[in-house]
Amino acid sequence: TLGDMALKRQQILRQLEQDGIINLNKELPMPLLPQRIAVISSNTAAGYGDFCNQLKYNEQNFTFSIELFQATMQGNQTEQSVLGAMQQIESRYKEFDVLVIIRGGGATSDLACFDSYLLAAAVAQFPLPVITGIGHERDTTVLDNVAHTSVKTPTAVAAFLIDRAGEAAEHLWTLADNLRDIVMDRL
Repeated sequence: TLGDMALKRQQILRQLEQDGIINLNKELPMPLLPQRIAVISSNTAAGYGDFCNQLKYNEQNFTFSIELFQATMQGNQTEQSVLGAMQQIESRYKEFDVLVIIRGGGATSDLACFDSYLLAAAVAQFPLPVITGIGHERDTTVLDNVAHTSVKTPTAVAAFLIDRAGEAAEHLWTLADNLRDIVMDRL
């Protein structure tokens, strides 16, 4: 039942807190310009397609490098499948700026596989900032609680990354303007 699922989530969060790892991923610095993105999702999921399209066709024409690490995102095999994908990424973590875990909406019970102590501990201790976009606006999983950044949907993750790129571009324009002013003053 939903009450049992909520109780299980609370127990896992308490255990992560007792283990001292619940906030470890949140303490990692988020890159100013996260462009090299490792994604854990199902390659046939609509949410993954929406995420890729949003990044590819953004209005500012920012470019992103996306590498999918295929995983089962529903059912009994989810925990092992996602952990396996995370191990593959961790062995190459210097090639990426962030890890994104996305899964579109579904019934609350379909998302229960993301309320796993083993998955949450792996996310909390992952060497890259983890961004989750699991479910809908109303859904919150244990992974959302331990990830560096949690947004509500795969499309919202793409929007977050595009916004970060926009902030980086704005910062670069400010630096360029300052440099131009300094050079003009010197001349």
